[in-house]
Amino acid sequence: MKRILIFLLLAASTMSSCKKFLETEPEDFVTPENYYNTEGDLRRALNGVYNRLIDNFGRMYSRGLFSYLAISDEFFYKNITINSLKVMEFDAGQLDVGRFWETAYQGIDRANLLLENLHKPKMDETRRNVIRGEALFLRAYYYFLLVDNFGGVPLKLVSTQSPNDTYLPRATVKAVYTQIVKDMQEAEKLVSDINGYSYNETVTKTAVQAILARVFLTMAGEPLKETARYKDALDYADSVITSGRHSLNPDYKQIFINHSQDKYDLQECIWEIGMFGNQLGSTQLAGAVGIENGLECADDKIGYSGGGIHPTGRMFEMYAADDPRRDWAIAPYKYVITNGVTTKTNYTAAQVYDRTVGKWRREYETATPKNRSYNSTNFPVIRYADVLLMKAEAENEINGPTAAAYDALNQVRRRGYGKPVGTPDATADAPAGMDKPAFLAYVQDERARELAFEGMRKHDLIRWGLYLSKMQSLATEITATAPAAFRYAANAAKNVTARNLVFPIPNTEITVNKLITQNPNW
Repeated sequence: MKRILIFLLLAASTMSSCKKFLETEPEDFVTPENYYNTEGDLRRALNGVYNRLIDNFGRMYSRGLFSYLAISDEFFYKNITINSLKVMEFDAGQLDVGRFWETAYQGIDRANLLLENLHKPKMDETRRNVIRGEALFLRAYYYFLLVDNFGGVPLKLVSTQSPNDTYLPRATVKAVYTQIVKDMQEAEKLVSDINGYSYNETVTKTAVQAILARVFLTMAGEPLKETARYKDALDYADSVITSGRHSLNPDYKQIFINHSQDKYDLQECIWEIGMFGNQLGSTQLAGAVGIENGLECADDKIGYSGGGIHPTGRMFEMYAADDPRRDWAIAPYKYVITNGVTTKTNYTAAQVYDRTVGKWRREYETATPKNRSYNSTNFPVIRYADVLLMKAEAENEINGPTAAAYDALNQVRRRGYGKPVGTPDATADAPAGMDKPAFLAYVQDERARELAFEGMRKHDLIRWGLYLSKMQSLATEITATAPAAFRYAANAAKNVTARNLVFPIPNTEITVNKLITQNPNW
């Protein structure tokens, strides 16, 4: 954590149904002595807490958390072979890892400062409690990102007052999760229902419940292995499902087209990180969804992407040939400019490793002009399909592959195949009669298919205790079967060892905080 007073660069909020709910004019730097005096001040401060989920330099959901901070067996970076975080060759001085840590703690400090000054203005107590609930949840969510990626971290529950504040040692993983659950469960009682909003960029009751299901499912796996938490995960997944607030979008590809077109889908997408603009003006709230992980295109009018992220052959083969999600998540074509003319060029059946991510396609963006490096496409932190798959997994862990577990799983599969979700379908439905281990393995693969390139694969593999074995087998697989020109795609997997289950504590923190210890083998 930086040993400086954290001042807030805040963005004001509106309640418009049109993109985006964060107003784009930044406020001046402020201090507690001259701020937090009105309800408007509190709301701007709350937006400052949300703001760190974007991060101008791409270390959060604008880029890093779905790309170079989430390396797994689902993708590799084109033409990057050595000396890079993108091939898992780095140390505790790696800049992006350090900035990820720093940005998360900035969000925590902003939340702490808001919570400490929440009482100052005279205002409606219900609205004050909503702000409190969102701030508590966001503080807990930043800690979830930290503990998930670094293990035990300093648990700081008061704002920074002075550069001379006392340093904190690392709390245990268990202690951090205990605080996360405490804050989120309190937030659940305070935040608003999503029915009161026309957008999904703010934290609502079902968003808290959905993330709590994810938190408890994580606690049930590695490294805590608190298997009793499967029941909590199931309860919270069921809370979202029975709320009646959410449903699957009948068209899988439309979810991501909506993102590119700055449209909200409150039924499928429970909580999104809101991006704004294209970074060409004074506003610094844009992201790179569909650019960092985009369909290759050199034409700026269509929407530039270098196509830097390529799915692995393993990821391609996880889909059945008739699964429509494959040729949406993994681009079947690219745009090529020849003699000034842009042409859509389809990949051949042999060009599996040539393909790029295709989920968010810039050709659907409506904003002009299009920036080569930034756009306003939102990132979905959690979708209803994820909740259904969490229910299927937790139900199976508690009761085996029951009808309820199959139903949740098959709803996702039927929608993926474009079928009615409530009607059994021989083409789409998972094989009947699986035992508990087989059902779990099927759910694991289904999560990979449904949530491909949404930043979940590494997280899932680690909590299942499969990250090392999957990466090791991937290295062997690519070396043996990939085209010679793409054998380097195995490098990230080859570089993964047991230490990569967590990131190193950044050297910047180790240097100033003598109470903190480094993760093993870093």
